[in-house]
Amino acid sequence: MKVGCCAYSYRDIFKSEGKPLEWFVEECSKLGLDGVELTSYYFSKTSDDYLFSLKRLSASCGLDIYATATGSKFTHPEENKRREEIENVKRWLDISQILGAPCLRVFGGALPEGFSEEEVLSWTASSLRQCASYGAKRGVVVALENHGGITQTAELTLALREKVNHEWLAINLDTGNYSKDPYREIQITAPYASLVHAKISTNSPQGRETLDYKKVVDILHKANYRGYLSIEYEEKEDPLTAIPKFAARLKEALKP
Repeated sequence: MKVGCCAYSYRDIFKSEGKPLEWFVEECSKLGLDGVELTSYYFSKTSDDYLFSLKRLSASCGLDIYATATGSKFTHPEENKRREEIENVKRWLDISQILGAPCLRVFGGALPEGFSEEEVLSWTASSLRQCASYGAKRGVVVALENHGGITQTAELTLALREKVNHEWLAINLDTGNYSKDPYREIQITAPYASLVHAKISTNSPQGRETLDYKKVVDILHKANYRGYLSIEYEEKEDPLTAIPKFAARLKEALKP
């Protein structure tokens, strides 16, 4: 396994200081990380020339662009809104291909009121299947994150994956987004993960708790996961001081 970081971890700095994605790439290089996950929210433009420049910069810094990420909501009751979400994901699959990123993170969406879980699963699965089929043509895996709503539990996430039934759909396993029984839920979704978001802490029945990454890494090893631990930082401490410490923790946890 390797250690990288998603641009979302520095969201407050992007917002308050107007830093470009190039700054993020260079920061990850300084930290000695292996790669970067480029979040769609922070692209100033998406022209081919700009994407090529990001690709060149990442390569010159010795960093993989191992994933991109975009927001999506396939749980809209209105079909035309779901179609808009699909088109946005297709656009980011095109961008991912240009960047050489093998994986695009997406969301399922919140559960709307007045509809059965089965209805919402059906809409979402149909949308994700269309995205995965398009991803297959671009050579980019669609990675569904467990992110509340229709993916709030491991059981729902796996039910959705099974309903989509497409080899170009995988799971973006977020270690901090399960709350019922976090380690068990991580364990049962790990075999289907193409990407892991590494958070410092998670919710549990006992409240917020710091994750034991020796335990998480052991679970991932047993699931034969060989991809990235992508830092997704959401704590209160300044990311400029906290992320280097967390990266060191992850690297230590990966040691035999």
